[in-house]
Order: sequence, then structure tokens, then C-alpha cells
Amino acid sequence: MKNLKIIGIICCFFIAGCSPLYYIPNTQNVPLITKQGETNLTVLNNSDLFELQGACGLTDNIAIQLNGGLYISPEEYNENGGSGNIVELGVGYYKPLKNKLVFETYGLIGMGNVENHLPSTKEFYPLTNGDISAKILRYGIQPNFGYKTKHFSAALSSRFLVLNYNDIKGDLIFKGVDQIDYLNANKTNFIIEPAITLKGGLERLKFQVQYGLSLNLSNKNFQQREDYITFGLNYRFNFKQKLIK
Repeated sequence: MKNLKIIGIICCFFIAGCSPLYYIPNTQNVPLITKQGETNLTVLNNSDLFELQGACGLTDNIAIQLNGGLYISPEEYNENGGSGNIVELGVGYYKPLKNKLVFETYGLIGMGNVENHLPSTKEFYPLTNGDISAKILRYGIQPNFGYKTKHFSAALSSRFLVLNYNDIKGDLIFKGVDQIDYLNANKTNFIIEPAITLKGGLERLKFQVQYGLSLNLSNKNFQQREDYITFGLNYRFNFKQKLIK
């Protein structure tokens, strides 16, 4: 009997293939706006992430951005997987500097959902469905500093965020830990996310790549993705000129 218990414990560490994830950082919108009416649209589509981003200069110094992301993890052979989404609004200040340098900073607020389904855990916890879901509220600031020309730009940015979970539901038990209790114990997280963004190509249409880190200051072992790289296409035009034409 003792040996069977030991085998069961060992198996619990491998049944899901990977731990449930409760946070995956989306791509930072770093438009480097330099004038009123300047508009940036970006589409990103990686293996498990699809994103749309937009930004526009409303006045000579005020800009707005709107971002949406959808994450769907490819299901494993045992049907384990997860998904999530976020919609984010940002309002900020921008200022073009000398030598083609640009500074901008945005206040951000985003809402979304996250869910994990691990049906393989039901073999060891038959009274559960192996599911957990929660709503997300995220807010903070994002300063950007970059160099921008007609055909190339490079920028450093960092998000300083508060991440909150609410409406936590489910019955997932993973590696002997009740994940509802786990997420309730980590409802509020303070996160810093530095990133570098490169864009290159034509004057209006550019290829974009961004690499970033996600550092959880509240719990360094929180079940989240700690870095990312995304690829996309960026299209830039002047909204005021479009209206005149």
C-alpha cells in the first residue's frame, strides 16, 4: 500500500505535462507617436497568440492606444490546455526629441479572462473536473523611449503593473495543491515587464519583433510565463491626411 501511494505521488508530477499558467504577458504597444493624427496598426500572430494593436496621436502631445489579445494553448495528447484574452486601453503623453528620439508614457487598464483545463488530473482526483477559470483586471504605466526613422525604429519600454484576479471558479487540483486556494492566495501581483522592440521595412509597412521579460515581484514562483518573443506587421499612416483626401 505504501508503494502504491509513492507511485501515485510520483505520477502526479507528470500527468499534466506542464503546470497551469495564470498569466501570459501580451505584446507591448510601442508606437513612438511623433505628431497629431499619426496612427499605428499592428497585427501579431504566433503559434498560440493572436493580437491586434492600434495607437493614434489625438493632439500634439496626447495619444491613445487600444490593444486586444487572444491566447489559445495547443492541446496536448491528454487534452490538457488553456486559453485567455485581454482588452486594454491606454492614454498617454508623447514628445519628439532631438536626433530622432521619442519619449512617451501611457497609463494602461486592461480586463480579460484566463482558464486552464487539465482533464488528465481526474484520474487521480476523480471528484474533480480538472478546470479553473478567473477574470483579470490589470492596470499600470508604460514609459517608452526610442529612436525612429522612416525605415527603422528601436525602442526600450517597461510596464509597471498591478495584476488582480477575481471571480475564481473551478476544482482543479495539481500536484496535490488546490489551485483555487493557490490563486486566491495570489490574487494581487506586482509585475515589471521590460522589453525591446525593433521595426524595419518600408516607410509605412514594417516587420516588428519584440522580446520582453515578466518579473513578478510578489511571488517569483508564480505560475506564469516569464519571457516572450513576438513577431508581427506594423502599418503607419497619418489619420488627418486620410480625412483630407
